[in-house]
Amino acid sequence: MIRAIAFILTLMLALPAMAQESAAPSGGRGDPLIVDGSATGGATTLEEIMARQDALRAGATEPNIDTSDRQATTGAPGGPITEPLGALGGASDADLWRGVRYDTADIRTQQRGPAAATLIQDGGMWWQEFRAGPLRIWGGFFLLAVLALLAVFYAFRGRIRLHGPRTGRTLLRFKTYERFGHWLLAGSFIALGLTGLLLLFGRVAVIPVFGHEAWAPMAIASKWVHNNISWAFMLALAMIFVIWVVQNIPNKDDLKWLAKGGGLLGGGHVPARKFNAGQKMIFWAVIVGGVSLSASGLSLLFPFELPMFAGTFEALNGWGLPQALGLAPFDADLAPQEEMQYAQLWHSIVAFVLTAIIFAHIYLGSVGMEGAYDAMGKGEVEEQWAREHHSIWAKEAIRERDDPSREQTGSPHATPAE
Repeated sequence: MIRAIAFILTLMLALPAMAQESAAPSGGRGDPLIVDGSATGGATTLEEIMARQDALRAGATEPNIDTSDRQATTGAPGGPITEPLGALGGASDADLWRGVRYDTADIRTQQRGPAAATLIQDGGMWWQEFRAGPLRIWGGFFLLAVLALLAVFYAFRGRIRLHGPRTGRTLLRFKTYERFGHWLLAGSFIALGLTGLLLLFGRVAVIPVFGHEAWAPMAIASKWVHNNISWAFMLALAMIFVIWVVQNIPNKDDLKWLAKGGGLLGGGHVPARKFNAGQKMIFWAVIVGGVSLSASGLSLLFPFELPMFAGTFEALNGWGLPQALGLAPFDADLAPQEEMQYAQLWHSIVAFVLTAIIFAHIYLGSVGMEGAYDAMGKGEVEEQWAREHHSIWAKEAIRERDDPSREQTGSPHATPAE
């Protein structure tokens, strides 16, 4: 799991550079366009202008131009007022704003916040383009593809029905506090998912249909709901972890379940305990994904106070991961806004993946399997359903139901001590 998270981080870091490499006809990643500015005194040259125009035609914002010389030319204090050019002296506005852009100018503000002195952060352009383009397109098609696959699976497999007759007897599957934790997590996740999708796709899906006037209050309400419901999600995540973590520890029965595909494609049902291997995989995906969403969400809720990525990039560089993938070391010197941009992208990517997993969970817990919804809907399940889907757990649950003294004392036919 740690390797998977590190790989996703590495891929996300490489996206802006990959976009420049594929789109820019010159000055690609790892091969910056070096421009001789001696003839122009360091000013923009015709070669740079043409390279930018070629990049725009290719769909990129800018080619990868070596600006190291220009970054060093950020102006000097102006001469005394008695010298030519008056109060400015030898200072240049172009040099000044170049210093602002490259964060080398001596910016001082009354506001002492961590991002107060960052007046220009042009590194955010790739983030804006990725969020408005690939994130929306790939994420949207990914969720639609998962829904389509579930529909195809249902069309060919149909609903997984009980093989044996119903007994009319039930077994307690989940207690009230367990169901409360589940539905609190489910309800908050649905609210967060809907508002998150609305905030991401609102400009392209809502504004063209309903207009800016309708979108503005929807965006404000979505942001408020998303920020505040998140606390319920984090509380529920902690609850289900404490309640079910022991029962979701993998064991040898899970290997048998996985080897037979859980019987989802036919071939009979596989013995399982209270949670089968598939449910355990969903549980750990929810825990790991939920913790990741919570961490990045807290970073976004408290801007600039909980940076996550600079330290992560330093650790990845120390492990040699980017070098092993043929990449340059990650830039760990991030502006405060860059921390927020990476947190937002990570938050969205993990949310897309977790939403797809939850789609499959909802499918199997509702229309995909007969009797499955009763487990969380009523807390009790048909005895035949338990025998077919969780036979190991069912045997124990039947013994406890038929022999109440076993549940109270832990052993059958035990009598209280006198």
